[in-house]
Amino acid sequence: MLAAAAFIYVTAEIMPVGALPAIARDLHVSEAMVGTLLATYALVAALATMPLVRWTADWPRRRTLLCTLACLSVSQLISALAPTFAVLAVGRVLCAVTHGLMWSVIAPIGVRLVPPSHAGRATMAVYVGTGLALVVGSPLTAAMSELWGWRLAVGAIAAVSLAVLAAARLALPFMAAFPRTAPANAAQARRIGHRHNSPLVILSALTLVGVTGHFISYTFIVVIIRDVVGVRGPHLAWLLAGYGIAGLTAMAVLARPGDRRPKGAVMGCLAGTSVAFVVLATLGWAGQHTAAAVAAGAAAVVLWGATVTAMPPMLQAAAMRHAPDDPDGASGLYVAAFQVGIMAGSLAGGLLYQRAGLPVMLAASAALMLSALVSVVASRGLFALAPATSEK
Repeated sequence: MLAAAAFIYVTAEIMPVGALPAIARDLHVSEAMVGTLLATYALVAALATMPLVRWTADWPRRRTLLCTLACLSVSQLISALAPTFAVLAVGRVLCAVTHGLMWSVIAPIGVRLVPPSHAGRATMAVYVGTGLALVVGSPLTAAMSELWGWRLAVGAIAAVSLAVLAAARLALPFMAAFPRTAPANAAQARRIGHRHNSPLVILSALTLVGVTGHFISYTFIVVIIRDVVGVRGPHLAWLLAGYGIAGLTAMAVLARPGDRRPKGAVMGCLAGTSVAFVVLATLGWAGQHTAAAVAAGAAAVVLWGATVTAMPPMLQAAAMRHAPDDPDGASGLYVAAFQVGIMAGSLAGGLLYQRAGLPVMLAASAALMLSALVSVVASRGLFALAPATSEK
């Protein structure tokens, strides 16, 4: 059920990507204007996450999740019936307000359902919903938008959201707010305050850098596949599907290593993503679409999908380990950093694409990923299996 909630939320978030031309035609606005829905969504989610996490800290966890799903359902109904672009934007804002809250509680709920030794695997299982949104949700809503109109696609998201809401109410157990103990000393009190929790702040900052590097290029992944890799037509859709399937496969493969050796697993993912961007940037500068170049580019896209999709659950699990007294708040800080990275990456990617071209844009992604990799290699204790132990 937690994976289903993640699936429908992420499908709703990225729906405008596939339905962009249909929305622009129907509401008589430019495609660039429709594209701002993603950056606005990320900005609202980043600003609203931490205040909402604090406001709902004492709510039972199931109630919090159900409220976010209810807001998602209402927002999709408003969007489906929107007579103007402004009303559509308002509907999206309602969904964005609770997006960060949903991600702040969904992973901690999963962790509380399993033994501590399986925390990383539980978080990975929740994130399967994100992978399915990329492989199934986004292509399906894009196809529905072209065949029957974007409003029907959004209406379908609302219907599925209501179904997930009802099923989650029946399937998930009652779960009180995370028990909070009084800090034993001043040092622990500062640690619970998150702003003074240096490992958590550093981890969130590294997440922001990595997500920014990813979204600089991911915002234009269709253009990259078409113009850099040289894959067009139906083969482009198959390569996009390969990107998503590789991500699902990598999450399954890295579930156990993510619990036992999280630092090594994250380093491997960052290295793989960096290699993918370097290969794509090199192909972009070469400008040749030979059979070998197309094969190398396709392999780089698949590697990109595998490594970048497997990282977020490991990073969020590490964030929660650094705040055992407040995993929801730690997740909230992580999610806020993630959303800021989405916004910064999409805006920076647009500027680089317009003014410098695809190879420079891909090189910028590679540089940010490599800087994150170097920081993780040099770090001590960021991915420790217990806050009080040092990482070996």
